[in-house]
Amino acid sequence: MENWLDRSLKLYGEKGIENLKNSSVLVFGAGGVGSYTIEALARSGVGAITVVDGDEYSLTNINRQLYATRDTLGKKKVAVCQDRIKAINPDCVVTAIDMFVLEKDLESFDFSPYSFVVDAIDTITAKVGIIVNAKAQGVPVISCMGTGNKKDPTLFRVEDIYKTKVCPLCKVMRKLLKEKGVLDLTVVYSEEEPIKTNDRTPSSNSFAPAVAGLILASKVINELARN
Repeated sequence: MENWLDRSLKLYGEKGIENLKNSSVLVFGAGGVGSYTIEALARSGVGAITVVDGDEYSLTNINRQLYATRDTLGKKKVAVCQDRIKAINPDCVVTAIDMFVLEKDLESFDFSPYSFVVDAIDTITAKVGIIVNAKAQGVPVISCMGTGNKKDPTLFRVEDIYKTKVCPLCKVMRKLLKEKGVLDLTVVYSEEEPIKTNDRTPSSNSFAPAVAGLILASKVINELARN
């Protein structure tokens, strides 16, 4: 019988694919960034994926969120993600947590079962909570910075947050994380100056969040496959 992961096997070898199969990844956020991260994790054979999001799909999600279609409008994002992952890899253990992430909830959240944590949400206090608590429990974490108001996906970079530049969100996060005693954090961020739109709601497109989400996934997958 043909192995659906045959092309990945050529890259990572049997040990790498086995490592991915035995890994468990926790993804906070299933929107423009997180949906592409989830898709890549599922297609790479990650054995267990937990998705946390409390939102449902709306019309304005269609321009950038992978699972937002006319057919999924009004449906819970985590439920749609669960069905999608299972359609790709029926053997994947999928956990859907329907909740809006608040900083206070993260203090009692058990990160220890996970091999890696992905922060793909927008709320700053919750982002800080995810990072601080994941690190306190010794679980690797990667975080996505701002992808809104960006037109050039080639300007996304992977770097320690204390070495980033240009990104306004990075500046805010550096200050808050330093206050919390977090001395290092791998982030995906853009060195593009944000486009000014005179609107408090960030603008977006179909490719900037997608590229950031796939970069997040690549860092997680490559790290887990070689352990």
